[in-house]
Amino acid sequence: MKFQKFQRILITFLIAVSFFYGGYYFGKRGFVFEVRKNPPQIEITNKLPANGELDFSLFWEVWDMLNTTYLERPIDQKAMMYGAISGMVQALGDPYTSFLPPAVNESFMDSMGGKYEGIGAELSIKDGNLIIVSPFDGSPAKNAGARPGDKILQIEQTSTAGMSTSEAVALIRGDSGTTVKLVLQTGNSDPREVTITRGVITVASVTWEDKGDGTAYIRISRFGTDTNNEWDKAVSELNVKMEELDAVIVDVRGNPGGYLESAVHISEDFFRGKTVLYEETSVGKQIPFETSKVGVFKDVPAVFVLIDQGSASASEILAAALKDNIGAKLIGAKSFGKGTIQDAKDFKDGSGIHITIAKWLTPNKVWVHGKGIEPDVPVEITDEDLNNQIDSQLNKAIEMAKEF
Repeated sequence: MKFQKFQRILITFLIAVSFFYGGYYFGKRGFVFEVRKNPPQIEITNKLPANGELDFSLFWEVWDMLNTTYLERPIDQKAMMYGAISGMVQALGDPYTSFLPPAVNESFMDSMGGKYEGIGAELSIKDGNLIIVSPFDGSPAKNAGARPGDKILQIEQTSTAGMSTSEAVALIRGDSGTTVKLVLQTGNSDPREVTITRGVITVASVTWEDKGDGTAYIRISRFGTDTNNEWDKAVSELNVKMEELDAVIVDVRGNPGGYLESAVHISEDFFRGKTVLYEETSVGKQIPFETSKVGVFKDVPAVFVLIDQGSASASEILAAALKDNIGAKLIGAKSFGKGTIQDAKDFKDGSGIHITIAKWLTPNKVWVHGKGIEPDVPVEITDEDLNNQIDSQLNKAIEMAKEF
């Protein structure tokens, strides 16, 4: 009886995910828009999907064989269930559509809130390789020498070939004070092994500095749950403390993205009544996201945006919006190139799913996916710059700002 009950629960999960993929988009949009609802409670007595085109008998035949003949007992049936769902999601071939078991989903939510235990790096899949999109400012990963775009070839003794980001996160995350060994490769250079001591990662979403001569520098490290409030606070402080404002430098280097709504919120402080981005649905319908409030920076003579290969998703949305709408100059290196939007849902057991539901296009209706955004002023960070702690990209922006 227990096994039959478990079969019904498993089918409920699989069917719920299938229905969610087709219907959850309507009424919800954004890169990571959290909606916490229990999955539908459905009793299923047959083993066929709704359209009747696929026979699930092979799945259950293998399931039964494992439960009755596999050597190592007892079998972890919950792990099998999560594995089955993960495999179904991975079969789509989209690195941004993923199922997150409870522990991984909890870590993800913590990271979006700016505090968690781990090495402090955003991971993704690019050209079939597991890569570091960016190590966070002041993180153990960055302090150990990890760079944006580094391939992760090995985690401890495990090759990352064919590994999903969820699997990689589960292996890399851990308690503060413990270590993890990674084999990294920068470009075509020789692989190197680094040992990283995990820590408590606390990342401020928005910080700012007065760079003198009427130039404000604003650093956005991620687009998380607290970004809008931190941005508003920083802007308020900036306007009170700076008597003169001739130029604003927005730094989204190494920012892997996050909530789409935050990119729109920040854009509103630079222009009004213009399109930040277009969301393009699976049927080709283009939905504009436009600004409405009167922005505090709308009359600033010059705006610069610092980007690099770690600037992805919402970072690219913001950079493209400022470039296309107010002629902001992009300085640095070509961005990552992530042009899709995901919706996220949490399930009552603590697991979650992220599903790609749309593309996003720049205000000029360019899809940057897989291509990235080229800077107007390319500036390379050399090994010598890193060794001497020289930020040549920021220095270039400050130099150009002095012209205004």
